[in-house]
Amino acid sequence: MVEESAENVVTPATAAGKKAKPAASEAPATDTSAPGDAAESGDAAEKKVPPKKEKPPAVEAKPFGEFIQQDYLPALTQALANKGVSDLQVDLERAKVAIKGFETAPECSQVVGRWNGGQRQFNVYFFDDNIQGQRAISCVDLGHRASTLEAFVIDERKITLDLLVSGVVLRLNSQKWLTRN
Repeated sequence: MVEESAENVVTPATAAGKKAKPAASEAPATDTSAPGDAAESGDAAEKKVPPKKEKPPAVEAKPFGEFIQQDYLPALTQALANKGVSDLQVDLERAKVAIKGFETAPECSQVVGRWNGGQRQFNVYFFDDNIQGQRAISCVDLGHRASTLEAFVIDERKITLDLLVSGVVLRLNSQKWLTRN
């Protein structure tokens, strides 16, 4: 490695024919930052990055059964109570879809809500035991058998607790079971 002294360095002044100043007369560089202020001194090796705060996992990341029992059923019960439904019973069941044409289909997980003395019932079907999987809903009144299976919350990329709750509330409101027009 070749060491260069200030006399051997060609600067624009020496190239123009002027004599360069000796290195001893140059002012030394000073550090104006406070001691221990490594973040502003420009030394990347001494910068301390604060640790990132990790977000708690979303409730939707829980296992299916745990999410339904601990989060979805209480939230759904509360949302419907806020709409005036007083005698609601909501349960998670595993059964066949009770609609004509589905007799040979396998059992699936269903959130079943009953109120008004058992006269009104809705079922939210989770065919894959996964809230992100295929879902459907049916409504039945006066103890009859459901005749229509409807897709439930299908246009969303990510399914959340609030979306599942509001989907049921909106569907039951469309049925005119919660409020009248």
